[in-house]
Amino acid sequence: MISIDRFLSDEQDPKAVEKVIGKLNDLLTSNEEILYLAVQKKPAVNLLPDSIAVTNKRIFYCEPGNLGLTMNFKDISWKNVKEVSFKEEFFGSKFICVPQQGENIVTEFIPKVQARRLNQAANEQLEQLRERQRLDLLEEKRTSPSPVTVHANPEPEVQQETTIMPVPEVPAVFAAPEPSPALAEPEDETTLKLRKLKTLFDKHLITQEEYDAKKADILNSL
Repeated sequence: MISIDRFLSDEQDPKAVEKVIGKLNDLLTSNEEILYLAVQKKPAVNLLPDSIAVTNKRIFYCEPGNLGLTMNFKDISWKNVKEVSFKEEFFGSKFICVPQQGENIVTEFIPKVQARRLNQAANEQLEQLRERQRLDLLEEKRTSPSPVTVHANPEPEVQQETTIMPVPEVPAVFAAPEPSPALAEPEDETTLKLRKLKTLFDKHLITQEEYDAKKADILNSL
C-alpha cells in the first residue's frame, strides 16, 4: 500500500488524498510511480474535490461521482501530451493540459503552490520523454544501413557483324596478381557499446532508467 504522507506536503486534503491513492494503487502498471498529487480547493464548498496525479508514465484526472461513493478516472500518457501550463487566479490556479489531439483539459481551483509543483513534475516527465525519443532517433540513424540504389537493366546493345583479322603472335605477358579485396571495416567502438547495452536491456538485465542513462553517456561521449 502506498503511504500518503509524502502527498500532504502542500496542504492537500488528507481525506481526498487517501481516497484517490487507494483507488490509483490498483491502476498503476509495472514500474509506474506516483510523483505528485494535487487536490482541488473550491472557494465555497469543497466536499468532493477533483484531483490530478502525475506518474512517470501518464497524468491522471480523478473526479468523485455519486456523492463521493465512486471515483472516475481519466488518464493520458505523456507521449500524447503536447504541453502543460498553469495560470494563477484570485482563487487558486487553472492547470491546463494540451493534448496532441482533442480539446485542452482545464482544472480550476488548484491551490497555487500545488499548481506550481504539479506543473514542474509534469514538465520534467515531458522533457525526459523527449530526450529518450531524441536518443532513440540518433541510435536508429547510426545503426540503420545505408540505402542501396538499384539501377534498371540497360537495353542490350545490337551486335554488328565485323570481320576478324588475324592477330600476330606476341610474347606472353604475365599479369600482375590482382590485389585481394579489402576486409570489411569492423564496427566502431560506439556502435558495439550500444549493441551490447541494447542486448542487456532486452534480456532484462538492466532497467529502463539504467539503459537510458548509459545510452546517453555513450552518445554524449562522441
